[in-house]
Amino acid sequence: MLTKISSNILLAAAVVSTTVGSVHAVVPFTATYTFNLDNKAAGTAVRKLSRQGNQWVYNFDARVPVIATANEKSVFSLSNHQVVSQHYQRQYKILVHNQKTSLDFNHASKSIQVKRDQKNSQLPWQSGVLDDLNVEIQLREDLKKGGLKSSYLIADQKDITPRQFVNEGAMKVTTPSGTYDAVKVRINHQKKDKSTVFWLAPSLDYLPVKVTHNDDGSVYSLNLTNYKAS
Repeated sequence: MLTKISSNILLAAAVVSTTVGSVHAVVPFTATYTFNLDNKAAGTAVRKLSRQGNQWVYNFDARVPVIATANEKSVFSLSNHQVVSQHYQRQYKILVHNQKTSLDFNHASKSIQVKRDQKNSQLPWQSGVLDDLNVEIQLREDLKKGGLKSSYLIADQKDITPRQFVNEGAMKVTTPSGTYDAVKVRINHQKKDKSTVFWLAPSLDYLPVKVTHNDDGSVYSLNLTNYKAS
């Protein structure tokens, strides 16, 4: 159960406007959420995006009191509406057990350096590669431009794989922070027992206002409680 709590927290983070003339579809913000796993575990989560010049830092923190904490951080830049990955790290703690993973995207040497706990490895370079967190920013950029790509390359500690996000249309969704017009986006896992859905609100720069993840009957949900643009 504890492993599922942490893994679902981190997966929910693997996803996903300002004025029409804006350079970026996103602005710095802080968003808070409640989450629930099978009505057996509940906690809180925070998404925070900050900016210094053309460098952006995106953090996702989640906590189940006493039991578990999880953190993801992505550092990237934006060039012509394309996310340029620089650094990604993920850490979670379940009781006394810890695990930390980091990826460094070295554009000069065309390599991705991976460190998982004390083990080091390297991934081959692929143009446009994203991480599990900044892919959400890329989805938001693409939605502003009018549509999602057929697939997105995502790097993790093991490999680089294409992932499909399917736009299932507009609908209203209600969260503790209110009711929003949203775009429903589903990750195509190609497995019948696995489903992840994001509801992205254009009025909040396509921020995820709700996320659900079903993995072989274990259901995780994330709902927005507050949003503040910086």
